[in-house]
Formats: sequence, C-alpha cells, structure tokens
Amino acid sequence: MPAVTLDVLTIGNAIVDVLAHCDDALLDEFGLAKGTMSLVDAERAATVYAAMGPGIEVSGGSAANTATGVASLGGRSAFMGKVRDDEMGAIFTHDLRATGVTYTTPAASLGPATAHCLVLVTPDAQRTMTTHLGIAGELSAADVDEELVNGALITFVEGYLVGLPSAESALAAAVKAAHAAGRQVALTLSDPLWVGSQRDAFCALIAHVDILLANEKEARQLTGKADAEAALAVLAGWCPVVAVTRSERGALVADGTVTVAVPAEPLSSVIDTTGAGDLFAAGFLLGLTRELALPDCARLGALAAAEVIGHLGARPQVTLADLAEQAGLL
Repeated sequence: MPAVTLDVLTIGNAIVDVLAHCDDALLDEFGLAKGTMSLVDAERAATVYAAMGPGIEVSGGSAANTATGVASLGGRSAFMGKVRDDEMGAIFTHDLRATGVTYTTPAASLGPATAHCLVLVTPDAQRTMTTHLGIAGELSAADVDEELVNGALITFVEGYLVGLPSAESALAAAVKAAHAAGRQVALTLSDPLWVGSQRDAFCALIAHVDILLANEKEARQLTGKADAEAALAVLAGWCPVVAVTRSERGALVADGTVTVAVPAEPLSSVIDTTGAGDLFAAGFLLGLTRELALPDCARLGALAAAEVIGHLGARPQVTLADLAEQAGLL
C-alpha cells in the first residue's frame, strides 16, 4: 500500500463565491428556490449579480471548503479542481493555499473563465446559490493526480460533479485509483434539487462509495422517504458509513453496527448557513481518519459546522483545532 501523505483529498468545483444579504423578494424575482443551488449561464449570472446588493468575494466551492476545514482542524488536506489562468483563478489559488491546503491542479490556459457562485443570504440565514461553472465543470480524468489519490486516506467527492458529463471520467478515475490503493471514497449529496435531477447518476456512484454524507432534504430526495430516520435506514444499506445532518436537530450517523443521534453544538445566533455541510464533512471525515468513535466524528463535524454558521462566509475564522482540543475531541 502507498505511503499515507494526506488525511483527506477533496475533489470538486473550484469556485469564487460572491456573498450578499438579500430579502426573499429577490429570490422570488428570479424564481430561485431558497436553500438550493442552480446552474446558470454567464448572461443569467450577470443579471442576478446586477440585482444583488454589496457583497464580498471569497474563494469557495463545497469540496474546497471541506479541505480548508480539515486543514484548520490540523489535518493534511488537498483539493483537486480546475481554474483558468485569470484573475479569479489566481484569487482562488492563493486563498486556498494560504489556508494550508495542497493545491497543484494546473490552471487552464484555454476555455471558459474560472467559476463563480452568487450566494444570496436571506434574513433567516438560508443561502441560495446561482453558479456559473465555467472551467470548473470541465474537470477530466487527465486532471486527476493519482499520486495524491494514492496517498490520501479518504478521497472525498463533491456531489455537484455527479451527473456532469465532462466530470464523469474524472470521478471514475479517482474512485478506481483510491480503491486500488486500498483507500476509502466519500461522497456528499450536496443539494436536494441536484439529487433529484441526477438521481440515477448518484445511485450508480454510491455503489462504489464507502462513506456517504447528506442533509435531511438530500437524503429524503434520494431515498423517497418521509423523514431522516427512514432515509438513514435505507442509505445505511447502501454504504458502510452514513451521516445525515438535520440542522439545529444535530445529525444521525450509522456504520452498520450502531446508529447514533448527535446533537448540534449550542450557538447564540446563526448568521449564514453557507458551508455548514462542508465543515461538518471536514470534522466527520478527519475524525474517521483519526479512528475516533462514530459519535465523536459527528461531534467534531458539528463543532466545525457551528463555527462557520456564526459568521458570513464558508471558511473558518478561527483555528478549529483549538476548538476541538478544548472540546476534548483531538
């Protein structure tokens, strides 16, 4: 078996987020379903952007957020995703590397621009996203660094890649390489609308997944079940390890032998739920690589998620390893 060089390698869309507060009327104006992600073309993205209020630009993308969470917790992480050699691509690359994440995917010199996501945060702290994928959606098998995959205890795949024809070969190559090296593959479902539109592709990939993460809406959408408990029971029959998050009601986790409910971390206020699932994944996956008990893996995920929803943006603003140490988890 190859030497271990990483705890978690994440694969997903390399995106620069533009975050702004808005009211529900703006979502209604553009027909956006609250709390979901929709893919848009460049013209639609420009129209939504023009209607947004003042915003902030931060490097994001679901899998990249998870990688930064792992690094903040003291783990060794890397990210695999595609940018162009443009201004946003340079911003993304600098910001990600500055968090301690290994990022070596070469910037493309041809093709669409670096992806960006318009994140609209309503007063209830829900985030609604419109994403122009640009070059990020063109990740291919040629972009998969098998050396990174071979050295990672867990290769984590962002659900937004599932069902994209251009990314199919990349996912297949990464999964094959991980299992050939005796490693584990993890998947997050990412978004309920995306799960609904790409259900067959998700089901096909899950057959090769060792660890599955989802929120309650995503789990119900995939399984057709009416509640998180019933959905978890189905998913636990598909994957060895499953975690289903339930917002303020914590998470349900199962590994084939035990099923445990873990409460959410106490929090005085919720500012922005962007990145909550991404950071839960960071803590949960790192806990697995540290061979923590399953409930403690979920507690570590809940701790990381609680930090990120207490402020605007999907990246930690404090060192999560310190919080984990104070909680006796690492």
